[in-house]
Amino acid sequence: MPDTPPTVTAPPLPPLTAQAERLIELGVHELVRIPADELRAFAEGAGSESGDALLAVHPDRLPASALAPLLRRDDKPGFVVVDMTDVDQFAPSGVELPGTPLYLVTAPDRGDHMANWSPDEALPALTEDGRTPLLLTEGIHWLLQQLAVLDRNHCFMTIGSRLRKANGELDARTPAIWISNGTGRDGRERRGAPKIGWCWWGNRHTWLGFASAVGRTAL
Repeated sequence: MPDTPPTVTAPPLPPLTAQAERLIELGVHELVRIPADELRAFAEGAGSESGDALLAVHPDRLPASALAPLLRRDDKPGFVVVDMTDVDQFAPSGVELPGTPLYLVTAPDRGDHMANWSPDEALPALTEDGRTPLLLTEGIHWLLQQLAVLDRNHCFMTIGSRLRKANGELDARTPAIWISNGTGRDGRERRGAPKIGWCWWGNRHTWLGFASAVGRTAL
């Protein structure tokens, strides 16, 4: 494996009750058509105050294209790159989700120690460590709760989401979230904004880790 930089510890998550209020503040409950009180009740019933659980909405109920604009950095909304119009077709691959609208992602990690690895190298290593790669929607939910996780030169891929082509093969792209430099088709006005893009499955990037979790649970 290639040499890797030291891990930078991401900040802990807020309590689940605070996460629910954050989603309500953003209007997520309205997008999903779940009453605010139901969202609050789920968070209260889950009861984690340890900072290691993330409240997420099932991607079938709220896709990445709807979540991305809710991100804000330097007062600029998140966006999906123009050549990823099929972003919502990137579905869970090798990942089992609870069959509920709301669920918890346990102990998310940015995967800094795998920076400069390719997805092809990182996936088996995550599996061997007993971890599961994050979905793109889970990565966005994480940033909605703790934007400081998205740090320039310490961003991440979400290789739990893959696109399966009509012939049954997996598309060579893998989703990632990083910070726009405002170049090219991004536009200067988007410099510093959260950016949903993609990387090739076999390529390495020194500034992208591999976000993962211990697991997923529902109440």
